Amino acid sequence: MDLLNTLVDKGLRRELPTREEALAVLATSDDDLLDVVAAAGKVRRQWFGRRVKLNYLVNLKSGLCPEDCNYCSQRLGSTTGILKYTWLKPDEASQAAAAGLAGGAKRVCLVASGRGPTDRDVDRVSKTIKAIKDENEGVEVCACLGLLSDGQAERLREAGADAYNHNLNTSESTYADITTTHTYADRVDTVNKAHAAGLSACSGLIAGMGESDEDLVDVVYSLRELDPDSVPVNFLIPVEGTPLAKEWNLTPQRCLRILAMVRFVCPDVEVRIAGGREVHLRTMQPLALHLANSIFLGDYLTTEGQAGKADLEMIADAGFEVEGTDQVTLPEHRATAGGGCGSHESAGCGSHEGAGCGSHESAGCGSHEGGSVCGTADPAAPVGEPRTDLVTEARTDLVAVRRRGAGTDLAPNA
Repeated sequence: MDLLNTLVDKGLRRELPTREEALAVLATSDDDLLDVVAAAGKVRRQWFGRRVKLNYLVNLKSGLCPEDCNYCSQRLGSTTGILKYTWLKPDEASQAAAAGLAGGAKRVCLVASGRGPTDRDVDRVSKTIKAIKDENEGVEVCACLGLLSDGQAERLREAGADAYNHNLNTSESTYADITTTHTYADRVDTVNKAHAAGLSACSGLIAGMGESDEDLVDVVYSLRELDPDSVPVNFLIPVEGTPLAKEWNLTPQRCLRILAMVRFVCPDVEVRIAGGREVHLRTMQPLALHLANSIFLGDYLTTEGQAGKADLEMIADAGFEVEGTDQVTLPEHRATAGGGCGSHESAGCGSHEGAGCGSHESAGCGSHEGGSVCGTADPAAPVGEPRTDLVTEARTDLVAVRRRGAGTDLAPNA
């Protein structure tokens, strides 16, 4: 397929695909799916070999959030029955992190519900970062605390944080449909604050909330322009008690196409399969490793993942290897440039010349013009509208509220 050959060539050169090409990936047929995976897999192997980075979540504070994000089980007024607790003490958080690190995780992600941290909260998290790093040589720590105020990113960096996560989640045009208590611009501002403080920025999306192909391409192109080092791709977990509990819009094939599109648009970035992979990819998870080079090990914030041992077996059986603490995740050009993909030099991703991300000329980043260039596009899926043909059977049996690990007396899943 000419489309895939073009996308591979562009990915190997770190060149931005056209918007038309990105939409075409999402519109490919199931008959072409393995070809799509194989093509994106060439780009993944060019920049990351066969390594898989393992990340481990520690929910420092669960529930009790004043924000109204429709996808979130910790939202204001939640009736989901999730674990609710206030801040873990540094030694408790360090103990929780140790389980994931013993299972092979390289990065610990410290997450707290809420709109954003107070200065006192930053002090708490700073002590937790120190406790984890004192006990574990070479560990990376990423903080995810919500919207940052001026100076807080710098304080986290001084405390030893390596990265900061704050997802865009969906396109700017549809953001108000999922959250009203803060704005898309607020999220962009926090990612920029993390960048400016010297933290490795981590920002991604949630698929499966009823968005259109256009929305997915919008948010991924916006992410490329923001230039995070890692892009987590979450697949909505429709938890009972949330406004999106009835949104079962994903098939395993759809998830693979989304991951492939992200890889083509962000070829040299750590693409992480995040929440919902067990629910929506199911037995197709090993194929997704050919597209993404990073996963979460074990459980998520409020829901259970598959057994950590099963994750490790899946990686080995698929012919991949767990990335060690002595290995650098990012390609050399990104690692040495402190983020390389967004450098405005050479032909690299993020350049505002020619095919550059952020340009609204030629390559069409942000443009809503054009259609599919792929002969396998589904003519029944109007541009800009959700794909109603993708609705799949609700698998509520695969959604389990977390009752172990952080905030409980039971051993974590790692």
